[in-house]
Amino acid sequence: MATSSSPPSTVLKKPIKLACVQLASGSDKAANLSHARDKVLEAARAGANLVVLPECFNSPYGCDYFPSYAETLLPSPPSRDQSPSYHALSGMAAEAKVFLVGGSIPEAEEDDGKKYYNTSLIFGPDGALLASHRKVHLFDIDIPDKITFRESDVLTAGNKLTLVDLPGYGRIAVAICYDVRFPELAMIAARRGAFALIYPGAFNLTTGPLHWRLQGQARAMDNQCYVALCSPARDMDATYHAWGHSLIVDPMAKVVVEAEEGEEIVCWELDGGRIEETRKGIPIYEQRRFDVYPDVSEGNKVREG
Repeated sequence: MATSSSPPSTVLKKPIKLACVQLASGSDKAANLSHARDKVLEAARAGANLVVLPECFNSPYGCDYFPSYAETLLPSPPSRDQSPSYHALSGMAAEAKVFLVGGSIPEAEEDDGKKYYNTSLIFGPDGALLASHRKVHLFDIDIPDKITFRESDVLTAGNKLTLVDLPGYGRIAVAICYDVRFPELAMIAARRGAFALIYPGAFNLTTGPLHWRLQGQARAMDNQCYVALCSPARDMDATYHAWGHSLIVDPMAKVVVEAEEGEEIVCWELDGGRIEETRKGIPIYEQRRFDVYPDVSEGNKVREG
């Protein structure tokens, strides 16, 4: 929390309680959606105003699963038959009266042949869709004797950064998992006014212990804002083993709350004064040298909610 002498924030107008729901999901989509509703309502009862679900919360995670679990989202709004997850998320947000970052779901789009995306839907407390984000950086890695994974074998990458205005509070940025490894995306979002960078993600047992916490702290340190990483719960009977450890990082890069491996909800109150205090003490926003290097935030491919 910021001290009582902290200057008023122009980035986050008033405190907001954020909850990361570390959720266990299985092969039954309807059961996954019902379970997510229960946990979103539980987070709201704990006082959360902004609730985040994990990557691929409505299905198992993996290239073999994306096509069979994919839903049509466009044109929006889709019908209930086209996207039961869209309507479930909208209903959860309205019932709980929270801003809801709906983790991500596999999306199907017919456009010169079928394409699949890894897509996050963000809803307001009235159940209205505020924005959507298609994962920009696909998870293609090959660590010898550890893990090989190629999302690009099935998925198509999104092409825009996503900023979402939360009326009464300010602006967040939403990106997905592997997107966190690219500091440019976070830097543009923060410099365009985001008070928090939100990443539903599913790091694994190789990359998780190496980089999950580190990436969250790095993005917070680089941009002097809050960062939230929301993972699925670990299931060793699944084909993909998520790291867990959902966490929230403050603008000084301190991990203020972190889950273990199982199902858990972690919450923290985000305070704009803490952002202002950090930026005043270490004024990197006033010290950048655009005469020496380019301003990456001058790009024009930004989707704003």
